[in-house]
Amino acid sequence: MSLRENFSHNDMERWLDENQVTEIECLVPDLTGVPRGKILPREKFTEDRGMRLPEAVVGMTVTGDCPENSADYDSVISVNDRDMLLLPDPATVRLVPWTVDPTAQVIHDCYFSDGRLVDFAPRSVLRRVCELYKEKGWKPVVAPELEFYLVAKNIDPDLPLKPPKGRSGRAETSRQAYSIDAVNEFDPLFEQIYDYCEAQELDLDTLIHEMGAGQMEINFLHGSPLGLADKCFFFKRTLRETALRHDMYATFMAKPMAGEPGSAMHIHQSIVDLKTGRNIFSNPDGTPSKCFYWYIGGLQKYMPAAMALVAPYVNSYRRIVRHTAAPINIQWGKDNRTVGFRIPHSDSDNRRVENRVVGADANPYLAFAATLACGYLGIEEKIEPGPEILDSAYDRDYELPTSLSEALSWLRETSALHAVLGERFIKVYASVKELEYAEFMKVISPWEREHLLLHV
Repeated sequence: MSLRENFSHNDMERWLDENQVTEIECLVPDLTGVPRGKILPREKFTEDRGMRLPEAVVGMTVTGDCPENSADYDSVISVNDRDMLLLPDPATVRLVPWTVDPTAQVIHDCYFSDGRLVDFAPRSVLRRVCELYKEKGWKPVVAPELEFYLVAKNIDPDLPLKPPKGRSGRAETSRQAYSIDAVNEFDPLFEQIYDYCEAQELDLDTLIHEMGAGQMEINFLHGSPLGLADKCFFFKRTLRETALRHDMYATFMAKPMAGEPGSAMHIHQSIVDLKTGRNIFSNPDGTPSKCFYWYIGGLQKYMPAAMALVAPYVNSYRRIVRHTAAPINIQWGKDNRTVGFRIPHSDSDNRRVENRVVGADANPYLAFAATLACGYLGIEEKIEPGPEILDSAYDRDYELPTSLSEALSWLRETSALHAVLGERFIKVYASVKELEYAEFMKVISPWEREHLLLHV
């Protein structure tokens, strides 16, 4: 646990003094997970104890647009372009290790003028779900595994991505899953990443080479959902910055290269009873509890409708295809990586569910909120799961949406998720994603020019 987890504003000010910080990067994660905000001198930050930004900052597409003439969007976000008050969360203050002058970064929460949290901001949505668990006397615990690709610099978006060159001067041309030597090709990069992450107390666990050429995975130690979402947010920013300093790109696109596996964010999750400290997924005798099975049942019932939150872009659905190391359905099984919901081998105290459906491109705040919401509904409704899958699930039927458009329809139609995540949030999110999809449909792809130009 970070020593700053219970920081007050006075503790944060002392920490800033001790580290001789002169500038503060005031950050707000938007719906896409992109950092928005302002950079303030230390004196201005301390004097203001907050800043103001328009509500639309947390309601934009990945291209920076806002839905126009959308009844749902306009019913939530003020047409007057009013401001939110952004207040720093002292627990999130970190150094920015790559700056020349001593600089700190701190994540802010968004508030309306009457003091209420802005309910459609990503951190607020996750807080809302965690509060539902707290009301039951529970604390959810998560541990994300985040996959990503290192790619050669590419300044022309019309050209396909390629793996970068390592220390040997050669780019990977084959898949090197779990290869130590393949990771060592990028030793200077990863040494700097670990240094930067240590300076930010991001609590990384292990680094491995995944299946794709230039594909890696970072695992985080388990912890509270909000704290882990903050660390994923910081890590994505750190990795991109470090890769640029080593003349390459790092990408969390779900499917950046044709013919290579997609990138996921596998989320391990369990629930602790706040009074006893016991994992409620296990009975006192060590056997799986009813809550464990109901949680799986909730994932099976509601994750298809939550797909727009965990597979948020048109590119996301290029990953969810058969025989590409990604699940295509909602089956579950013990130590079975072909299913959507895997039960890793563990003792009863550490019994957990691994959601393998989530893409690396998902906003971590919304991804954690979505998967915890599905499990919560499963326990609330006492949903029994389907039978365990003992063989490969790759050849079974599709049970997940196959496009963003389909996923958004399912999300809009599932009122139980609206009740847990917030009706107003769903309206804003769906409106933003529908605009993104409409923008995508204006683009003509190389495939269309290659196969349709002269043949139809």
